[in-house]
Amino acid sequence: MKQRTATLLMVYNADSGIFNALTDAVRKTVSPDTYECSLCAVTYGMVSMRRDWRKFLDRLPVEKKFYHRDDFSRDYPDRPIPLPAILLDRGDRDPATLVGSEELGRITDLSELIELTQTRLMRNGLAPTH
Repeated sequence: MKQRTATLLMVYNADSGIFNALTDAVRKTVSPDTYECSLCAVTYGMVSMRRDWRKFLDRLPVEKKFYHRDDFSRDYPDRPIPLPAILLDRGDRDPATLVGSEELGRITDLSELIELTQTRLMRNGLAPTH
Protein backbone atom coordinates (compact mmCIF):
# COMPACT_ATOMS: atom_id res chain seq x y z
CA MET A 1 0.00 0.00 0.00
CA LYS A 2 1.39 3.40 -0.98
CA GLN A 3 1.82 5.82 1.92
CA ARG A 4 0.23 9.22 1.40
CA THR A 5 2.53 12.17 1.54
CA ALA A 6 1.94 15.08 3.82
CA THR A 7 1.43 18.58 2.48
CA LEU A 8 2.20 21.78 4.33
CA LEU A 9 -0.38 24.44 3.54
CA MET A 10 0.58 28.07 4.07
CA VAL A 11 -2.64 30.08 4.06
CA TYR A 12 -2.19 33.84 3.86
CA ASN A 13 -4.73 36.35 5.12
CA ALA A 14 -4.64 38.19 1.81
CA ASP A 15 -6.45 37.81 -1.48
CA SER A 16 -4.81 36.67 -4.72
CA GLY A 17 -4.13 38.85 -7.74
CA ILE A 18 -1.62 41.46 -8.87
CA PHE A 19 -3.57 44.45 -7.58
CA ASN A 20 -3.92 42.86 -4.14
CA ALA A 21 -0.21 41.99 -4.06
CA LEU A 22 0.76 45.58 -4.86
CA THR A 23 -1.67 46.97 -2.30
CA ASP A 24 -0.34 44.57 0.33
CA ALA A 25 3.29 45.52 -0.44
CA VAL A 26 2.50 49.18 0.05
CA ARG A 27 0.50 48.53 3.24
CA LYS A 28 3.33 46.41 4.72
CA THR A 29 5.75 49.27 4.12
CA VAL A 30 3.63 52.32 4.95
CA SER A 31 1.54 50.95 7.79
CA PRO A 32 2.87 47.58 9.00
CA ASP A 33 0.82 47.69 12.22
CA THR A 34 -2.41 47.54 10.21
CA TYR A 35 -1.29 44.75 7.90
CA GLU A 36 -3.59 41.74 8.40
CA CYS A 37 -1.27 38.89 7.39
CA SER A 38 1.37 38.14 10.00
CA LEU A 39 2.53 35.11 7.99
CA CYS A 40 3.24 37.36 4.99
CA ALA A 41 4.89 39.99 7.17
CA VAL A 42 7.36 37.50 8.66
CA THR A 43 8.08 35.32 5.59
CA TYR A 44 8.12 37.93 2.80
CA GLY A 45 10.10 41.06 2.16
CA MET A 46 8.65 43.80 -0.01
CA VAL A 47 7.83 41.48 -2.90
CA SER A 48 9.57 38.12 -2.51
CA MET A 49 9.91 35.29 -0.05
CA ARG A 50 12.72 35.65 2.47
CA ARG A 51 15.70 33.47 1.59
CA ASP A 52 15.93 31.74 5.01
CA TRP A 53 12.24 30.75 4.87
CA ARG A 54 12.66 29.41 1.32
CA LYS A 55 15.73 27.38 2.37
CA PHE A 56 13.85 25.99 5.37
CA LEU A 57 10.85 25.00 3.24
CA ASP A 58 13.10 23.38 0.64
CA ARG A 59 14.56 21.08 3.32
CA LEU A 60 11.18 19.80 4.46
CA PRO A 61 10.20 16.23 3.51
CA VAL A 62 6.67 17.33 2.59
CA GLU A 63 4.94 18.93 -0.33
CA LYS A 64 4.15 22.62 0.03
CA LYS A 65 1.14 24.58 -1.17
CA PHE A 66 0.56 28.28 -0.80
CA TYR A 67 -2.93 29.70 -0.59
CA HIS A 68 -4.44 33.13 -0.44
CA ARG A 69 -7.66 33.32 1.57
CA ASP A 70 -9.88 33.41 -1.55
CA ASP A 71 -8.13 30.34 -3.05
CA PHE A 72 -8.28 28.45 0.24
CA SER A 73 -11.99 29.11 0.77
CA ARG A 74 -12.64 27.92 -2.79
CA ASP A 75 -10.64 24.68 -2.33
CA TYR A 76 -11.71 24.08 1.29
CA PRO A 77 -15.22 25.57 1.57
CA ASP A 78 -16.06 23.42 4.61
CA ARG A 79 -12.90 24.39 6.51
CA PRO A 80 -13.36 27.96 7.76
CA ILE A 81 -10.42 28.87 9.99
CA PRO A 82 -8.90 32.06 11.37
CA LEU A 83 -6.18 33.28 9.02
CA PRO A 84 -3.30 33.29 8.47
CA ALA A 85 -2.41 29.70 9.34
CA ILE A 86 -0.01 26.90 8.55
CA LEU A 87 -1.81 23.59 8.16
CA LEU A 88 -0.73 19.99 7.72
CA ASP A 89 -2.71 17.89 5.26
CA ARG A 90 -2.05 14.15 5.44
CA GLY A 91 -4.65 13.42 2.80
CA ASP A 92 -6.88 11.28 5.00
CA ARG A 93 -8.84 13.97 6.85
CA ASP A 94 -9.26 17.71 7.08
CA PRO A 95 -5.97 19.59 7.30
CA ALA A 96 -4.84 20.04 10.90
CA THR A 97 -3.64 23.39 12.19
CA LEU A 98 0.13 23.28 12.69
CA VAL A 99 0.57 26.99 13.55
CA GLY A 100 -2.60 28.96 14.13
CA SER A 101 -3.53 32.56 13.52
CA GLU A 102 -3.10 33.71 17.13
CA GLU A 103 0.38 32.20 17.35
CA LEU A 104 1.39 33.72 14.04
CA GLY A 105 0.18 37.09 15.29
CA ARG A 106 2.65 36.91 18.18
CA ILE A 107 5.64 35.89 16.05
CA THR A 108 7.79 38.82 14.96
CA ASP A 109 10.96 37.02 13.94
CA LEU A 110 11.48 34.55 11.10
CA SER A 111 13.82 32.33 13.13
CA GLU A 112 11.07 31.95 15.75
CA LEU A 113 8.60 30.83 13.07
CA ILE A 114 11.11 28.38 11.61
CA GLU A 115 11.82 26.88 15.04
CA LEU A 116 8.12 26.55 15.90
CA THR A 117 7.23 25.03 12.52
CA GLN A 118 10.14 22.59 12.74
CA THR A 119 9.16 21.53 16.27
CA ARG A 120 5.55 20.93 15.25
CA LEU A 121 6.58 18.96 12.16
CA MET A 122 8.91 16.81 14.25
CA ARG A 123 6.04 16.06 16.65
CA ASN A 124 4.19 14.80 13.59
CA GLY A 125 7.10 12.59 12.55
CA LEU A 126 8.21 14.92 9.75
CA ALA A 127 11.72 16.14 10.54
CA PRO A 128 13.44 18.45 8.06
CA THR A 129 16.34 17.00 6.09
CA HIS A 130 19.79 18.55 6.42
